Amino acid sequence: MPKKKPKLAVWKFTSCDGCQLSLLYLEDELLELAECVEIAYFPEASRRRVPGPYDISLVEGSVSLPEHLEQVQRVRRLSKVLIAFGTCATSGGIQALRNFTAVEDYARLVYERPELIPVLAESTPISQHVPVDLELQGCPPNRAQVVAAVAACLHGAPPPRTPASVCLECKRAGHICVLVSRGLPCLGPVTQAGCGALCPGWHRPCYGCFGPKETPKTSSLARWFTERLGAKEAELVRAFRLFYANAPAFRLESEAHEEPPRPG
Repeated sequence: MPKKKPKLAVWKFTSCDGCQLSLLYLEDELLELAECVEIAYFPEASRRRVPGPYDISLVEGSVSLPEHLEQVQRVRRLSKVLIAFGTCATSGGIQALRNFTAVEDYARLVYERPELIPVLAESTPISQHVPVDLELQGCPPNRAQVVAAVAACLHGAPPPRTPASVCLECKRAGHICVLVSRGLPCLGPVTQAGCGALCPGWHRPCYGCFGPKETPKTSSLARWFTERLGAKEAELVRAFRLFYANAPAFRLESEAHEEPPRPG
């Protein structure tokens, strides 16, 4: 009797679907992955939906709609191992910019009848609502990281960790530092490695799309931007308030440079 394969499910909450596409872009590895697991639930790629429970769930997207509050609990109950992958699932994503203001302000700009749009006041990561076994940062995560994480789950091995910053990847690749040599506001010193220093490799600053590294010195980098590059407070807010605006380290640094509200 053939051995039963572990069941893999892929879920989506509020996101652009880019993380799911990173799975489909596995190309050479996708067939090998399909040999190791049964892709039981993946609406982005298949009409076949095998009922749970599931051995591994990959969850993309943030919790931002009222129905998500119940759905994320259900995904947790159905999943032996739950991996949140991508910026939205691990931090709240770009849509978490609304966490800094009243969501109604944005809704009025976009929709003719904003009162018909049921949304939560904030966009939040999966871990804020249910226990998560592993988080893979990135917008989207590096596909090699996704494969390594699934393989670790299948073999009961420790999950892969990359605690270094993008700066280390730059040095390994031999890229010239765009912060020092070109005076560009690069977030590489405080950003989690994993992208392969893609932007600095094209002479552009890191925009922090892999989120804060462990113990990031954001205030030191902000001081460098101010003293060496002449950055204004508003520019510092924008620098730290992009892909990972809701991550605590970046959020606190951006809020430290906000102008206080004018007295009414």
